[in-house]
Amino acid sequence: MESSLIIMCVFLFAIIVFAIVGMWKTFEKAGQPGWASIIPIYNYYIMTKIAGKEGWWTILLCIPYINIVFIIIISISIAKAFGRSSGFGVGLGLLSFVFYPILGFGQDQYIGPNGVSEMNEDINSIGNN
Repeated sequence: MESSLIIMCVFLFAIIVFAIVGMWKTFEKAGQPGWASIIPIYNYYIMTKIAGKEGWWTILLCIPYINIVFIIIISISIAKAFGRSSGFGVGLGLLSFVFYPILGFGQDQYIGPNGVSEMNEDINSIGNN
């Protein structure tokens, strides 16, 4: 009985570490400090910056029940900031321990809030050459 509990705790710990490292890498890809992913509440603030939302949205993420809606909205914006679909963003909000490592370790590049700003700069620079 005790050995199975130890094995389960080690497995759970490995999943948690993998999710943290995935979020760390995602933050770094977005030009934010990776260590911010392990600081409670501050990581929400950084997520709002990556998503292109106002900083006061962090307060909304601390309100029970309301936070579920806003974490999905922010997650969709983060997914779009990496060129992913809204469906991926919903997964990012609901199953973050799976989807943040996909963003962090994958080939996705940060293209700006909602995936627009840097893409528009690239398009404008092509027209100016």
